[in-house]
Amino acid sequence: MKKIIFLISYCLVYFCIKAQTPNTSGSIKGTVMDSIKNQPLRYATVVLIDYSTKQPVKSILSKENGAFEFIHLSIKKYQLSVAMTGFENKIILLPNFSSANQPAINIGNILLPVSINKLKDVEVNAVIVKPIIKQEVDRISYDVQADPENSATNVLDMLRKVPLVSVDASDNIRLKGGTDFKILINGKPSALIAKDPSDILKAMPASNIDRIEVITTPPAKYDAEGLAGIINIITKKNIAQGYNGSINTNYNTIWGPGLNLNGTIKEAKFGMNGYVGMHDQFAKTTSSSGYNNNIFNPVISNLSQLSSRSMTGHNLWSSIELSYEFDSLNLLTGGFNYFGSTNLPSTEQSSVITDANNALLQSFQLGSTGTIQNGGTDVSLNYQLGFKKNKEQFLTASYKYSAQSNAQNTVTAYSDKYNYSLPDFRQYNSSGTKEQTIQLDYIQPGKILTFEAGAKAILRNSYSNFSSDNKDSITSEYINNPAQTNDFSYFQNVYSLYNSYQLKLKKFIVKAGLRAEHTSISADFTSTASSIKQDYNNLIPSVSMQWKMNATNSLNFGFSQRIQRPGIWQLNPFIDRSNPLVINAGNPNLEPVTNHSLELSYSNFKKGSITFGVTYTFANNTIENVTSVGTDTVTINTYQNVGRNRGLSFTLNANYPITKRLNINLNTQLLHVWLSGTYNGQFYNNSGFQGHCFVSTGYTFNKGYHAGFNIGYDSRYVLLQGEDNDYFEVDFSVSKEIMKNKATISVYANDPFIEYRRLDFYTNTNDFHQRNFNEVYGRRINISFRYKFGKLSSSIKQNQRNINNDDVGGRSNH
Repeated sequence: MKKIIFLISYCLVYFCIKAQTPNTSGSIKGTVMDSIKNQPLRYATVVLIDYSTKQPVKSILSKENGAFEFIHLSIKKYQLSVAMTGFENKIILLPNFSSANQPAINIGNILLPVSINKLKDVEVNAVIVKPIIKQEVDRISYDVQADPENSATNVLDMLRKVPLVSVDASDNIRLKGGTDFKILINGKPSALIAKDPSDILKAMPASNIDRIEVITTPPAKYDAEGLAGIINIITKKNIAQGYNGSINTNYNTIWGPGLNLNGTIKEAKFGMNGYVGMHDQFAKTTSSSGYNNNIFNPVISNLSQLSSRSMTGHNLWSSIELSYEFDSLNLLTGGFNYFGSTNLPSTEQSSVITDANNALLQSFQLGSTGTIQNGGTDVSLNYQLGFKKNKEQFLTASYKYSAQSNAQNTVTAYSDKYNYSLPDFRQYNSSGTKEQTIQLDYIQPGKILTFEAGAKAILRNSYSNFSSDNKDSITSEYINNPAQTNDFSYFQNVYSLYNSYQLKLKKFIVKAGLRAEHTSISADFTSTASSIKQDYNNLIPSVSMQWKMNATNSLNFGFSQRIQRPGIWQLNPFIDRSNPLVINAGNPNLEPVTNHSLELSYSNFKKGSITFGVTYTFANNTIENVTSVGTDTVTINTYQNVGRNRGLSFTLNANYPITKRLNINLNTQLLHVWLSGTYNGQFYNNSGFQGHCFVSTGYTFNKGYHAGFNIGYDSRYVLLQGEDNDYFEVDFSVSKEIMKNKATISVYANDPFIEYRRLDFYTNTNDFHQRNFNEVYGRRINISFRYKFGKLSSSIKQNQRNINNDDVGGRSNH
């Protein structure tokens, strides 16, 4: 396999370098220099622009001596855009070619002054010159639009390239090696990704996204939840006077066809932007799984299961943002998000239990079918008041209503039973969350000191109504089982105040804040007439600092505390018996967890970009997914506050231009984890290294062609009671711009050499050794087409502050 990968990589690079074909004889050359030190600047970005159409023609990087040269140019008039991180951007209008026989222009030295302000991107009509990765005082951002593969991949695949983020073989997203974090869309939680973000993000084209931010030290304005930090996905908002839009269609060999529409409109004081998308998995996709449990206590036995599962489904999502400017100081905005999905799973399973002598104790065949429906809706309204003395001073009042729902309906039937007496059954669970949020924010910026303050109230009601019915073997009627029926209501109100300051000096930026939160919880179980009440207070500090050592080097430090409040998927006491010998249930008695984090990172943007960081985190009483075996040898999976977690991680992220057309991106992390905890009277202590490495390369040809090649590795992850397995993947992409760059056709192949990838999970205790595997789809071919239309001319305002309910953890983080 290694030889095949090396050969493919070698051929890709070789043909990329050989693919240039000169057409005419014009040339333009020059040298990029530091205006103060009078020294050459290497790897400055130089873009050649057609003067008449204002469209980019070619772009290159300056050499070690600052020199650059464009050759084989058509005889016409051009202009140059020169940009480099840490320096002011420069636009140069070039003279006409002097001769049709030997047309050549030597610009000489181009002097770039050092930038003393915040680094900005330069835009020349359709040309945008900017670094792909930026390090700010409290976050790292990845510019998706600067990545040529954005037209060929989905958002989930793009996340693999983002610093500190990894995506494992089961499409679970991890931030700094952990799953306790929050995902926001445009700084706000969204119904689009309320339950399983991976399903939506792998259906959403990356061309929808402007950039992805990893907020490593969340400031005080954010809710305190999210142990590892926040992933903020910023969608494109090119709203201006006029209209524009795009149509994205794709077909995936596993997930089926998809369609995504994007539109923006600006007319006078009114503006609107939004998108709607869908994808259908209309053909059944089948994979296998297996489970083996060697039990020592309470009896010696072995359980072996093999399963075959199939799935079809439909997903629909939409988002609309509206804006109306009454005048220059008064702005009203609103938003609406919707997500709905219907999935039809079916399972065929065989179960065999044997004793210590391998004699058969029990066996049966199980078949189940069902329906899973998920839905979510967000409605928000924001009013922003500006001030005449300072145009960047704002007071914002916001309101938001959110509703999320999940309904599961499963029918299970047995056959070929041996020494097994449980009847056929069906179970139903309707769960969800409804919440209202009121928020007030004030920001007073200054050249040196920026002041922010705010207040917030979240009123949340989570519910779960579940029931189980057994089938009567004589009448074939279903009779309710009261022992497996319950209504669960969970009320959680969070009240908070925050205050933060940012001090900006010539070489130092310091951002510090404090957030105070009061949480009130009550829960009721109607079937048992029991209840739970909790009240607690938290003071959450955050400090982040950036030292700009020079124009291209910076050192960042951050300290923060974060809270993980259990979500409905962890609290929900619904007992999922779709597999009667391995059941899953939540725990309504879970308590919140406080995590502490210290981070230090160094960034250099002189030659491409490179960031190296060290992070130490620690938390007590963490929420862990734990497994036990009951007296009836049934395995029970649930959640408990039993963990003590310590982690020391080293991260390296780089984007390096090997040549002017060949680029390489590296995203890697090595993490040492120490886990300990006591569960069911047993003490567990597990530690070890884990991490990931993702390398992507891309080559840009002439005439709108681009090719990409990606390699990824994800190690085993350390769990409290065991570990999972590592995996390796290879991806390819090819794209072509057509129709005068208004359309792009792309092909993306995930793991084309492997049809299925097998994932193993191990759990080891004094009472049992457990091993299960799941097959996930390896080979996935995605073909997509994107078409852009419309024309814009002036910009539109948006609120400086919005509601961000990032205070609840749970399944959405996985």
